[in-house]
Amino acid sequence: MGAKPGLYLGLMSGTSLDGVDAALVETDGERLARPGAALTLPYDDALRARLRALLDRAERLAHDDAELAEAERALTDRHAEAVAALLGAAGVAAGGIVALGFHGQTILHRPERGLTWQIGDASRLARATGIPVVHDFRSADVAAGGQGAPLAPLWHAALAEGLARPLAVLNLGGVGNVTWIGADRAVIACDTGPGNGPLDDWVSARAGVPFDEGGRIAAAGTVAVAVLARLMAHPFFAAPPPKSLDRLDFAAAIAASGLTVLPVADGAATLAAFTAAAVAAIRAHLPEPPLRWLVTGGGRHNTAIMTALRAALGVAVEPVEAVGWNGDALEAQAFAYLAARSLRGLPLSLPTTTGAPRPMPGGRLVRPE
Repeated sequence: MGAKPGLYLGLMSGTSLDGVDAALVETDGERLARPGAALTLPYDDALRARLRALLDRAERLAHDDAELAEAERALTDRHAEAVAALLGAAGVAAGGIVALGFHGQTILHRPERGLTWQIGDASRLARATGIPVVHDFRSADVAAGGQGAPLAPLWHAALAEGLARPLAVLNLGGVGNVTWIGADRAVIACDTGPGNGPLDDWVSARAGVPFDEGGRIAAAGTVAVAVLARLMAHPFFAAPPPKSLDRLDFAAAIAASGLTVLPVADGAATLAAFTAAAVAAIRAHLPEPPLRWLVTGGGRHNTAIMTALRAALGVAVEPVEAVGWNGDALEAQAFAYLAARSLRGLPLSLPTTTGAPRPMPGGRLVRPE
């Protein structure tokens, strides 16, 4: 299938496990980058719990596990529903879409072992939608020795073409990651550390809510400075980029830090501060300090995290909406853009974004049967 400029639809299910983001982008995979309509289709509690359980079992899961297969079907079908909902809302026929960019759901990410695992049935999605599907965006990069993440930086750079630089685009999902764009258009990217994941898990276990809406629980607490210091002693923060994480990589450090004896609000405040401190730590590894930080992902809605970021970074920290971007759609838009790049054989990642030995193409195409 030859790629062409046109309308692509990107799909993203992030490590926060909140639902499917779907977004339309008119693009040629290079300079043409026009975001269109977007929506989020939440997961119900049962599917969210099923996916969360897979994260805990992923190291031990067999690929033919019955529960995995059931969850993968449900996940794929929810993505198909998101496609139908977005096309209906936008008034676009399936035949008007060149391809879908289908990330799937990461359940395990261990690039140091040459392993990254995203579930989602691309063939089932292509059949359900009648649209060609580009999927498996990460494995070629990991097989070549890269981290396989993050993959949104080239999209961030395309969007940021007219903005003052150096600029940082910070995505706070379950894991945090940053794209640094230099005045000379150089791009550096990596995971920064925990995003919302540990905080979501904390309030779910201690307060019975899926996430700290608006940061209200964290804002009511006091940061445990000694616990935060122990968390920031993790060797990940001293390592230079590129580097990436699994959502649960800090689980053992959190369990050993003394956090678990804290009251609910103090634990939430400490985890919000941990997210911000992890972001601040990446500045030591950047060629120049960013003039501005633009924040996307669910974390931008958490006032405790945003307040902590502003205090830690000392420059403008704003949601991406400040420059007219849609922070709920940015990752999905990225996979629409990457689908176009994949079909053209263009790189999806660079040595400075994932540590791959060369600019790496990737993705696989599945046609409707």
